[in-house]
Amino acid sequence: MLYVDDMLIVGHDKNNINRLKKYLGSKFTMKDLGLAQQILGMQIMGDRKNKRLWLSQEKYIKKVFDRFNMKDAKPVVTPLAAHFKLSTELCPSNDKEKEEMSKIPYASAIGSLMYAMVFTRPDIAHSVGVVSRFLANLDKQYWQAIKWILRYLKGTSHYCLCFGHDEIVLEGFTDADMARDMDTRKSTTSYLYTFAGEAISWVSRIQRIVALSTTKAEYIATTEACKEMLWM
Repeated sequence: MLYVDDMLIVGHDKNNINRLKKYLGSKFTMKDLGLAQQILGMQIMGDRKNKRLWLSQEKYIKKVFDRFNMKDAKPVVTPLAAHFKLSTELCPSNDKEKEEMSKIPYASAIGSLMYAMVFTRPDIAHSVGVVSRFLANLDKQYWQAIKWILRYLKGTSHYCLCFGHDEIVLEGFTDADMARDMDTRKSTTSYLYTFAGEAISWVSRIQRIVALSTTKAEYIATTEACKEMLWM
């Protein structure tokens, strides 16, 4: 695996890789940086002997702690505690409260969490999906939920994806809740796919329609998961 300028080249045949590098070098000004160690804020660690590959965002997550003054926060063990009952009913009811909440970098924190969730942290997918529904007219409890997720990351920043420790098999898992969204009563679809024993695709999002039973909610979630499986 070679990182050339802003291009990642992956392959098993070194002769083909060298041939491709030589061709690209004849067309563009390039610099060979050797084996990939970092890309898009992710650290890449490999063990060729044992055929292992790790993807980590530990350094990125620590920068997020510094950005939102959470580096000294006490870690928690769950991505989002059950006592958070978030809904639009919590929105500020007067101008003073709205002005106070407008100073909080809520959207920036959501974006930072999403960046970690999309690449290496499927364990916070549901929590990020919940708090991202309240980007307008914020309440203090929404911000407390954000800080809770950051506290969870504080204790799990070393978590990473590890590929190659299992058989080369594509597996999928899916589930759904029932009418969990307090505003719309819509259910949540969740699925996760693993390859070679590690997660490669995951989703947690509100369903488009209101399911009238747990069976229908599960059916909708399974349908979405099957579409992802067929695409893969």
